[in-house]
Amino acid sequence: QVQLAESGGGSVQVGGSLRLSCAASGLPYSVNTIAWFRQGTGKEREGVADIWTGNISDTRYAESVKGRYIISQENAKNTVYVQMNNLRPEDPGMYYCAAAGGMVRFRLRLSAGAYASWGQGPQVTVSP
Repeated sequence: QVQLAESGGGSVQVGGSLRLSCAASGLPYSVNTIAWFRQGTGKEREGVADIWTGNISDTRYAESVKGRYIISQENAKNTVYVQMNNLRPEDPGMYYCAAAGGMVRFRLRLSAGAYASWGQGPQVTVSP
């Protein structure tokens, strides 16, 4: 059974930074696709960043976060991080970690339907 334990949410001011962590266990393969999604109030869930754990350079970002968010992994801890910098008023919401066994096709990697396992989601708040 896949379990995703997230941490690191909180409240920051505009321009501030936060780092979210996703510790994964029970993944079906040695390499998998891990992604971060966010959902603001009244908005659809949006994929913001993903990584294929078989290649730390194989990442993808939503246009809205490119240059500000960095996704990375620490294999020894089976943990994926997203460093969020220069946070903006449009960035708040629940941030969810999601996992899919193996490699998700590139064009689907920021699509929620590609992921079978989800965490509970830390809340991120950005204040003026």
